[in-house]
Amino acid sequence: MTDRISIHGQWSSRLMFILATTGSAVGLGNIWKFPYIAGENGGGAFVLIYLVCIVLIGIPIMVCEILIGRRGRQSPVYSLRSLAREDGGSGIWGFIGFSGIFAGLLIISFYSVVAGWSLAYVMRTANGYFVDVTASGSRAIFSELISDPERLLAWHTIFMVMTTVVVARGVRSGLEQTVRILMPLLFLLLLLLVWYAYDTGEFKQGYNFLFAFDFSSLTPGGVVIAMGHAFFTLSLGIGAVMMYGSYLPSEIPIARTALAIAVIDTLVALLAGLAIFPIVFASNLTPGEGPGLLFQTLPIAFGQMPGGTFYGVLFFILLVLAAWTSSISMIEPAVAWLVENRQITRLRSASLVGLFAWLLGIVTIMSFSSWSFQFTFGGKLKNSGMFDVLDILTSSIMLPIGGLAFAIFAGWVMSRESVRDELKGSDLGFSVWYLVVRYVTPIAVIIIFLEGLDFMERLGLF
Repeated sequence: MTDRISIHGQWSSRLMFILATTGSAVGLGNIWKFPYIAGENGGGAFVLIYLVCIVLIGIPIMVCEILIGRRGRQSPVYSLRSLAREDGGSGIWGFIGFSGIFAGLLIISFYSVVAGWSLAYVMRTANGYFVDVTASGSRAIFSELISDPERLLAWHTIFMVMTTVVVARGVRSGLEQTVRILMPLLFLLLLLLVWYAYDTGEFKQGYNFLFAFDFSSLTPGGVVIAMGHAFFTLSLGIGAVMMYGSYLPSEIPIARTALAIAVIDTLVALLAGLAIFPIVFASNLTPGEGPGLLFQTLPIAFGQMPGGTFYGVLFFILLVLAAWTSSISMIEPAVAWLVENRQITRLRSASLVGLFAWLLGIVTIMSFSSWSFQFTFGGKLKNSGMFDVLDILTSSIMLPIGGLAFAIFAGWVMSRESVRDELKGSDLGFSVWYLVVRYVTPIAVIIIFLEGLDFMERLGLF
């Protein structure tokens, strides 16, 4: 084990690291995407394949990021650079860390805008906008919101300020204190919503949608979807987990901790499905994917059900909390890098990074109105201009490349002795992980990357 100490501080306990990293992983995608793609691709059959992918892709890469971060004790840029040089590699690996940092800033720029929608919907639901609302009325409310740049800018600004303030306060006073409060609250709200769905919704139908084993609906394309989601759901490829790993005390075992995070993240996604779909089915609505499910379909359901206004408010607060805990991890690597590179205060660093992300978010805001344009990607028409461009650039290109690079770095660039020195556990467990991360995981990530670019479909493979 190295004797490096992070200048940014460290987590007070293993629990705090688990809560923080789970908060980074649990985001809007867990709540709207995973339940839908599971139900549409064979339910329990998809969940089974997904769990296998978590073991072969998600957890191995997460272990890579954590061990690199803890051994380097710096931002991704300097951890990768210094560790590569220690084991005879090139310092050019630092650019991979910088690429991850930049990807995180691109993501937070449009993620903050969507989180702003959630803030707006907390107020709209509380004010009774959706009581007895029709489908056309719900669409009109959503369209009115996203087509109003000034209103979107206001909510985007509020959310970016919330994020920046937390990061500016540092590891112990900011990140740790925030997740100490927000994560238990998030779990409590989620359980309350599951109880509400069980009590008033079509729980059996929602359960069957998620868990009924239908292997006939599980296509090769569905398997690739499971692989991709196992990668993206854990916030891998942008250096956020690596940054959090640099604050991890040396005595805490990495592998068991990564496993705990993956289990909790998957549990949250499944509970979100059990909270959402019984409510949707009880109102005779059709589940849809993405923003349409959260901001158009669910408001109709809440507007028709007893106690819907109260639980609707709780649901959108849940979305805000999930987005908030994810967003602070996205800008933390950039803030840490500025502190290390420019030797400026954390407050100033967080302010500069927050300002950059806020300015970039204006591009996303305008893409829903006067700056919108259409293009086709993966056989689907995209209408939101730069919003879709940034989403595709990060999720389909930058994140897979980052995850692949981290796996290669830990598996091939760092010496086996350095990696073994950082990990704890049995020799057999290490040998299996090392084999997977050197051979299985890179191949799987390459498949995800090619599928994200629609390469497999063009070759007629899926």
